[in-house]
Amino acid sequence: MTSRPLDRLLRPQTIAVFGGREARRVIEQCDRMGFSGEIWPVHPKLEDVLGRPCYRTVADLPSAPDAAFVGVNRLLTVEIVRSLSEAGAGGAVCYASGFSEATAELDDGAELQQALLSAAGDMPILGPNCYGLINGLDGALLWPDQHGMRRIKKGVAILTQSSNIAINLTMQTRGLPIAYVVTAGNQAQTSLADIACALIADPRVTAVGLHVEGFGEPASLERLAALARRSKKPVVVLKVGRSEQARHAAVSHTASLAGSDAVADAVLARLGIGRVQSLPALIETLKLLHVAGPLPSHSISSMSCSGGEASLMADAAVGRNVEFPALQPRQLPRLRRVLGEMVALSNPLDYHTFVWGDFDRQTEAFSAMFEGGYALNLVVLDFPRGDRCDAPEWAMTADAVIAAASATGALAGLLATLPENMPEPIADRLMANGIVAFSGIDEAVIAAEVAAGIGKVWDRPAPLPLLDVPSMDGEIETLTEADAKTELAACGLPVPRGLQAFSSREAAEQAERLGFPVVLKGLGIAHKTEAGAVSLNLGDGEAVSNAAATMGSADGYLVEKMIGPSVAELIVGAIRDPVFGLSLAVGAGGIFVELLDDSVILPLPATKTEIHAAISRLKVAKLIYGYRGRPKGDLDAAVVAIAAAADYVVKNAACLEELDINPLMVLPEGQGVAAVDALIRRRR
Repeated sequence: MTSRPLDRLLRPQTIAVFGGREARRVIEQCDRMGFSGEIWPVHPKLEDVLGRPCYRTVADLPSAPDAAFVGVNRLLTVEIVRSLSEAGAGGAVCYASGFSEATAELDDGAELQQALLSAAGDMPILGPNCYGLINGLDGALLWPDQHGMRRIKKGVAILTQSSNIAINLTMQTRGLPIAYVVTAGNQAQTSLADIACALIADPRVTAVGLHVEGFGEPASLERLAALARRSKKPVVVLKVGRSEQARHAAVSHTASLAGSDAVADAVLARLGIGRVQSLPALIETLKLLHVAGPLPSHSISSMSCSGGEASLMADAAVGRNVEFPALQPRQLPRLRRVLGEMVALSNPLDYHTFVWGDFDRQTEAFSAMFEGGYALNLVVLDFPRGDRCDAPEWAMTADAVIAAASATGALAGLLATLPENMPEPIADRLMANGIVAFSGIDEAVIAAEVAAGIGKVWDRPAPLPLLDVPSMDGEIETLTEADAKTELAACGLPVPRGLQAFSSREAAEQAERLGFPVVLKGLGIAHKTEAGAVSLNLGDGEAVSNAAATMGSADGYLVEKMIGPSVAELIVGAIRDPVFGLSLAVGAGGIFVELLDDSVILPLPATKTEIHAAISRLKVAKLIYGYRGRPKGDLDAAVVAIAAAADYVVKNAACLEELDINPLMVLPEGQGVAAVDALIRRRR
C-alpha cells in the first residue's frame, strides 16, 4: 500500500489542467458543480480557456497545484508528471492509455509505465488509462466527460478500474447519495485499496463500494478491512471474473474445489468485506449501508398489500442467509385490531387494502410490525407512473412508513419491486428521512444478507492475519502416498497402520504382519481408484498377491489396515491461489467430491472454531450429526485432524503446492478419524 497522502488530490483547492478537448471538459464539469477553488489551464498555444488565462508550462503556474488532470498523449504525460512532481504538486490523473494495459499492442507499454512511475516519484497518480475522479462533496472534478452526480453533504464512495462503469453508476436514479467516484485505470501506482483507505478517512463518507477486476496484494485488502472496521464504514465489493476458475494442471481433487473466485469469496467473508454479483445489487447494498451500516442480524419483516408480493418476498429469501421470523405474540393483538379479522397474520404479511388511504391506520399497522425486533423492516410499494396516474395515496403510505420508523426507532425500507416504480424524488425524500429506498426484491434481500454478514464479522474478534509466505522456486515433486502419510502423521493427523512392499509376495507378507482385513494400493499412480490400483477388504495373503498382480504399472505397494465403516467421508486439501496464496478446502469427500458440490474454503491460518463452523455449513454435516437416527460421527476428532492439516500447510507454506487428503473417514463418535489417502506436491 502506498504511503503517499492522497488528500490534496482527492480534495483539491487548486487544479491544473493539461491538454485540449479533455482539459476543457474538466473545467466545464468543475464550473457546473460549483467548484470554488482555482483552475489553471496549461497549453502551449491557447491564450485562454473558458475565460481563464492559459499558462505555458508547470513552471509558469502561480504555485504547485493540489491536483492536475493530464489529458495529453502518453509520451508527453510522462514529462508533465515529472514536472509536476518536481514542483511539489499534490497528485495527478493520467488520462492517456498505452501503458502496461496495452503490452499486447505496444512493445514499449511496460517500459513506459516504469518511466511514468519514476517520473511521479513521491507524487500520487491515478491511472494511467482512467478518467479520474468526481468529488461531489466539494464540487471538485478531474473528469473529462458528463456524469449524473450532484453536490451532497455526505454519501458513499464508489471506486472502479473502469471509467465507463463509473459513468454508468453516476447516472443511477435510485436515490443513492454518491460522495465520490474514483477510477484507477491500470493502478500503476495507486490501487483501489489505497484510494478506499483515503476516502474512508473523510468523515463525510459513509460506506465504500468497489468494482474490481482483480485484487492486488492481500495485505492491502487486510488493511482496508481493518480501517473500515475501526471507522465503522463498511466496504462492499463487486468482483468480476466468477467464471474464471483457477483449475491449473493439478492432480488433486482439491484443485477442482478451490477456484480463485471461491478463495476470493472466503477471504472477503473473513475480512468482513461484503460481496455482490451485479451493479444493481451494489447500488442497493450501498444504500442500506449508507443509511444503517451493518445489520445486527439476518432477520427481516415484510408487509405488502398483495399476497403475490408477499410470496415473491418469501421466495427471494430461499438460498439466502436471511430469514423472515414468525411474528412475536406481543405484535398480534395490535395488528389484529388495526387490520381486522380477515388478514392472516404472518411474516411476510399481506395486509390487504383495509388500511389503504388511511394515514393513521397505516402508521399504526406499520408501527406494530416494526416493533418485532427485526433487523430490517420492509414495506413493498410500487409507485404508479407519474405521467399517466395520480399517486397521493402512495405518497401517504410513504409518509406512514416514515412516521412509523420515527415512532419505533426501527430501521425501515420502502421497496419497489421494479426500479422504475420508485421515482427519484420519492427515493431522495425517503433516504433523507432514514428510510432505505429499495429498488428490486432480489437486490433488497441481497443487501440485507450482505449487511448482516458484515455485522456478524464485526461482532467477532478481529481475524488472524492472512498467511503471507512467498512460494519457493524449484522443481515440483509429488510424494508417494506412504511418504505423504508419514509427514502428516508427524503433524498429528491420524493415518491407518501401513507397510510398504515392492513385490506381490512381500505385500502378502506385510499383510500378515498387519493382520487382516487389509487394503492394497499401488504406489506411483495418480487417481488410484479410477486406475484400478486400490483393492479393499482383502482377507488373506492369496487375495493380496492376486490384487497386486493386477496393478502392473505400480512402483510398489502400500498395505494398510482396513478402516471402517465410516459415518461420513471428507476431503481436506490446500491449493495455492495466485493472489491469496495457500488456503484450505473442506468438503464432502470420497466419490462425492464432484457429485455434491459441497465444500467450504478456509483462509489460513484457521482456528478450530472456524473449522467447526466450516464443517457445520456442509451438506454432509447432517451425516456427522446423526442423520435420521444413524450413528453420529466423531466431530471433535474431525476438527482436531483438520486443524492438524491446517498447521501442516502453514508450517510448509513456502514449499507446498498442493495437499489432498481424500477421504478423511469420520468414524462413529468416540472412534476418531483416519486419513486413508493423501497426496502432497511441493517444491524441492
